[in-house]
Amino acid sequence: MDEYYPWLILGHILKNRNAISRCLIERFSDPVSVFSSSMDDLCNVEGMTTDIARDIKSFRHPEEKIMDEISWIKGNSVRFIHLNHPDYPDRLKNINDPPLYFYMNGNIPLKGSISIAIVGTRRPTVYGRKAAEMFSAELTKAGFTIVSGCARGIDSIAHRAALEAGGLSIGVLGCGIDVAYPRENRGLMEEISQNGAIISEFSPGTGPEKWNFPQRNRIISGLSLGTLVVEAAEKSGSLITARFALEQGREVFAVPGNINSPYSGGTNNLIKQGAKLVENTLDIIEEFKELLTSELKHGIKSNSTQGLSLSEDEGIIYGLLGLQAKHVDQIIKESGLGTQRVIQLLPELEIKGVIEQIAGNCYIKATL
Repeated sequence: MDEYYPWLILGHILKNRNAISRCLIERFSDPVSVFSSSMDDLCNVEGMTTDIARDIKSFRHPEEKIMDEISWIKGNSVRFIHLNHPDYPDRLKNINDPPLYFYMNGNIPLKGSISIAIVGTRRPTVYGRKAAEMFSAELTKAGFTIVSGCARGIDSIAHRAALEAGGLSIGVLGCGIDVAYPRENRGLMEEISQNGAIISEFSPGTGPEKWNFPQRNRIISGLSLGTLVVEAAEKSGSLITARFALEQGREVFAVPGNINSPYSGGTNNLIKQGAKLVENTLDIIEEFKELLTSELKHGIKSNSTQGLSLSEDEGIIYGLLGLQAKHVDQIIKESGLGTQRVIQLLPELEIKGVIEQIAGNCYIKATL
């Protein structure tokens, strides 16, 4: 019998009843022992019902659909990681309802990785986009692997920023591992699989059904030491990831947002409820400093002009800017440098790549 076969059969019978799956493997060690156990022993497992136990005992081999799936896995060089696999991440295994198994395209060991999740709205503002880029790039340089969900918006921005910073990223899908969703992210998914991993607990060919995404969110948080919510409305799906993180005993961080922005209501509420307010990467790194080397944890100096070749006046303007856009008139007023001098320096700072002009004669600090 193929090694994958009993795992896939048990997974199909239990239909993502992951807490029961975990209890069964803890009790009987492996699926073969589950199938050979008595009805009474099965019914004594936490969460087990008579109907589920009967389904397990009444199963008869072979199952053609499962054999086809095994052929597909092997034919497409997809890795199949089950609860007893040596590469199954301990951090994920320790949540209440870990996936019985998952499919993986990638070249990094998930076990032992220092990972942090970055999630948020699918429709970010300029502020949210720049915040996601900054945190993802700087956390990557500090030694973190960035985990997210390959969705539009903050997820995609976080993945790309990590890859552009020369780091690793993990994408967790709410569909089959062979399904590109959204379609425009097919190239991004391929790049992640070459510089990290794409994983899914859903069978190949599974479409992006809306109920899959809350389920996959527990894996995003489960793989991670903490979850950073960059920008989220009050009913954003990313808040589900934050809730899972709390239930799993992981850290939750939130980027404060404009009180008038509908895309910041969720993050601001998280902060009210006890999530750590973060203004720069060091706010996150200090929670995990014992896991990082001295060189890495002291190598990030957010919002600093150190290493930048700026004149005194350029430094004044640069210091005034952040991820929240400022109109040129506000910059002139706050800098005290005078209109002509500010107008002269803004293009020079753009050429140096340290600030960016956005719509309406407004400027923000560039992500370095």
